[in-house]
Amino acid sequence: MITSISVKNFKSWKDTGKIRLAPITGLFGSNSSGKTSLLQLLLMLKQTAESSDRAQVLNLGDDRSLVELGTFKDIVLDHKSEAGLTWMLAWNLKDKLKIVDPEHRNRILFEGDSLQFQAVIEENGTGRMVVKELSYDFAEHRFGMRQKQEKSKYALFPSANDASFRFLRIKGRPWELPAPVKCYGFPDQVKAYYQNAGFLADFQLAFEELFTSVYYLGPLRDYPKRQYTWAGAQPGDMGRKGEKVVDALLASRERKELISRGPGRRRFTVEEYVVWWLRELKLIHSFKVEPIKEGGNLYQVKVRKTQGSAEVLITDVGFGVSQILPVLTICYYVPEGSTILMEQPEIHLHPSAQAGLADVLIDAAQKRGVQIILESHSEYLLKRLQRRIAEEKIASKDAALYFCDMHDGVSELTPLALNLFGDIENWPEGFFGDEFEEMAAMTKARMQRESRGEKSAS
Repeated sequence: MITSISVKNFKSWKDTGKIRLAPITGLFGSNSSGKTSLLQLLLMLKQTAESSDRAQVLNLGDDRSLVELGTFKDIVLDHKSEAGLTWMLAWNLKDKLKIVDPEHRNRILFEGDSLQFQAVIEENGTGRMVVKELSYDFAEHRFGMRQKQEKSKYALFPSANDASFRFLRIKGRPWELPAPVKCYGFPDQVKAYYQNAGFLADFQLAFEELFTSVYYLGPLRDYPKRQYTWAGAQPGDMGRKGEKVVDALLASRERKELISRGPGRRRFTVEEYVVWWLRELKLIHSFKVEPIKEGGNLYQVKVRKTQGSAEVLITDVGFGVSQILPVLTICYYVPEGSTILMEQPEIHLHPSAQAGLADVLIDAAQKRGVQIILESHSEYLLKRLQRRIAEEKIASKDAALYFCDMHDGVSELTPLALNLFGDIENWPEGFFGDEFEEMAAMTKARMQRESRGEKSAS
């Protein structure tokens, strides 16, 4: 699980400070306040880690990527590329990492179950990105490499005069180190030039494993179809528009995956979990994916709105069903312990279903250990989270909620202080509009109309 992030000079963020992330992290606020940018930072790192180009410092994407950010100048604050970009990322490891002393195989040099990564990226004046410095914090030590005065050369740290640990050169290998791999990796020469630097590759691998388990669902999801083609694909996720949701449901059915719902309760398939939640949210009564012709590769999604209504295709019911379908599926389809990034999961849902969506997220986080980081405009979703904290259905420490706003062109982040009873103790002005002001204005208007002799039609 990602436990914290921070970033400087990224898009509209001058300095976020350290942002605590929890099993459920919600980013709320007005449009264009910087909420989505924080998700884009993680998506940029994910597609960088998955890129085959080892020399590309950051993969800023294209129209086929998870996110398309343009050029380095486009992603830095006020487009001032000379300011550079800095970020920090901390996460818990799935398994404890032990670093063995290469000279004494029975001796453990360092061990720990968490990592922190930092990087400073600059432009070299020709539009090309370069790594000025990268480092990993592990077991109360910091290991990294930084650019030397000769811009094409790098040096490892801690240096040879560090008292607690030092990298030892292999005799006869005095050469300088080249640039890092992407923005987070040590070049192959590190292992060739140093006797005891092989463990640095473990940090690079841990970084890549983290982003392998990050999944994304965007705000603009596909329209439902009258029929779907499935040829046995086993998708890793729903696709950024949820276009692979039927593939995922059929793949999970074929794999006969079962999900625990707690002691003494029958296990559900992914499909059964989705149907159960659709019913709990009072969106439909039944849902099924079935082949048009037995043995064929064409499928239809059929639903029944109520117990007594006729069965129809998903295209013939409310649009909200097809929009929430990828949200429900991704929560129970991705591997346990994954991190899911979502934009506006509540889109096209009525208020009651938006509130119920909070229960879906809590259930997935608690039953499957997934981490959910979302940006939302839904007051109903937020208030249900507050209620569940008050009811002790989720601990306040397991929810991190933030309000994003913008002042003078710079984004600002306010952590919402929730007490044990779910109350927000620092509610920002105008967070979801002023309900009291709206009611006062309605009362004033009614009194003015009544004074003119107008009466309610009722």
